[in-house]
Amino acid sequence: MQPRLHYCDNYAIPLPVGHKFPMEKYRLVRDKLALTGLFRFECASFATEQQLLRVHSRDYVRSFLEGSLSPQAVRRIGFPWSPSLVHRTLASVGGAVAAAEDAFTQGFGGNLAGGTHHAFPGEGSGFCVFNDIAVAIEHLRVTRGLRRAAVVDLDVHQGDGTAAIYEDDPAVLTFSMHGAHNFPFRKQRSRIDVALPNDTGDAAFLDALMASMPRVLDFEPEVIFFQAGVDGLREDKLGKLALTHEGLRQRNLFVLETCRNYDVPVVICMGGGYSLPIINSVDAHAQVFLDAAQAYLPAAQWQTAGTRQST
Repeated sequence: MQPRLHYCDNYAIPLPVGHKFPMEKYRLVRDKLALTGLFRFECASFATEQQLLRVHSRDYVRSFLEGSLSPQAVRRIGFPWSPSLVHRTLASVGGAVAAAEDAFTQGFGGNLAGGTHHAFPGEGSGFCVFNDIAVAIEHLRVTRGLRRAAVVDLDVHQGDGTAAIYEDDPAVLTFSMHGAHNFPFRKQRSRIDVALPNDTGDAAFLDALMASMPRVLDFEPEVIFFQAGVDGLREDKLGKLALTHEGLRQRNLFVLETCRNYDVPVVICMGGGYSLPIINSVDAHAQVFLDAAQAYLPAAQWQTAGTRQST
């Protein structure tokens, strides 16, 4: 099996000089993963307006697509509006939808973008325009009759938009483990919230994760969305949790092997990563998908890819 990963880095967004969002990381992650020969790469299709409207308000969707958002709404998103931003956003959400479908056929699905968990039904925030996780969940409800879904959000920032969307929905469990003293400073209420102090470190982080996952499994989800942000790294300029690359790898394998062992399809979204130099984020993002390959692919296939990486 050669699992598919969906990408949208072919849609460039014009950003002002000095903008803090590391847009180039997406192409660099795909380039790094391509060297392994493990994956097939698919250019993501655009999400449809109908898919977006299952989560977001009609006024917000139309205003964004047409470029008529207020200046305040654009500032809250954090990207200047452009037709290129529309294309990239629709492809990013479309990649999450396609990855969600893949999860049911290959065990895991991967979107080399996404994890836009700060988007609310009627507004964007924190570099998130539409909530790709919620759009994909609602898509699965239509296409697969999905009854229960869980979101395991391990980005350093709380998944406030996802939490708000599903606060009153008993069929979706939201679990967010995040920095207590980090954006967003007005937190929403997830089903499970674990707020961590600055400089938590690997051991305490992993202990908290392992203590919380049984509650997720008790919910008996039919699919898990893994928001696999790597902005908890010590090198990350927005992180503050002081995690190491090895700590993140243990996180990844614990989540992915748990999903595999319980036979729950898992959808991987990249989430945040703002390390300096950028290669630290690139390596950590790529490692999530390599860990998925290790968890799901035959050992011989994985070991061959490892040899290819080292040559």
